[in-house]
Amino acid sequence: MRRVEHVMGFPVSVRIDDEGFPDAAVDGLFVWLHEVDARFSPFRPDSEVSRLDRGEVSEPSPALREVLDLCEEYRVATGGAFDVRLPGRGLDPCAVVKGWSVQKGAELLAAAGARRFCLNAGGDVVAAGGPWRVGVRHPEHADRLCTVLDLTDRAVATSARYERGDHIIDGRTGRPATGLLSLTVVAPTLTEADTVATAAFAMGAEGVAWAAARENCEVFAVDAGRRVLRSPGFPGERTATQPTG
Repeated sequence: MRRVEHVMGFPVSVRIDDEGFPDAAVDGLFVWLHEVDARFSPFRPDSEVSRLDRGEVSEPSPALREVLDLCEEYRVATGGAFDVRLPGRGLDPCAVVKGWSVQKGAELLAAAGARRFCLNAGGDVVAAGGPWRVGVRHPEHADRLCTVLDLTDRAVATSARYERGDHIIDGRTGRPATGLLSLTVVAPTLTEADTVATAAFAMGAEGVAWAAARENCEVFAVDAGRRVLRSPGFPGERTATQPTG
């Protein structure tokens, strides 16, 4: 089974290799993701996040509280580099919401009986069963790969400047983080992989070692000088198009 829908501003695709997997469970996955977008998008004035930011909600829902607690955990862990409440900007927990919601979607599929599936949300991937081969895009050439992963029951996420420019802000300085071109994290869940990748990218070059030191996280990064940095256990193959340094 394969399906693709556009949710939260990016394509979400799912491939499930289990015979006879029910369509209703895939329907439920996308219902959940659209619900998250409606509730937690800072770009929707009627969302819970927007209403909380305006002071119209006194107590966040349990789901939003879970997200905000994760945001605070990473703000503290990065010394303020990762911050969803930047001065002059509204509350924006998207850096946590994406990985968190897609991971919960993967758990919905597993609870419905899926054993071998790949869930891809704008290039961030949850791989169950496997192995699944997942390419990591070159930070400067869209038609090339830096490395290829073999993933089984893991998740991978990349933060980079190539799609949206200098959009990740170092909360300590209020300026765009420019010390890295891209940073990829492999972790047990997409909640962790995606948030660690964004938080580490916000920290700049020092974020590579910070991410690699986190339990069960493996890291591949290309810094602003085009040097490749990777943790010893990163499960990727070198390619002929990988930056050198």
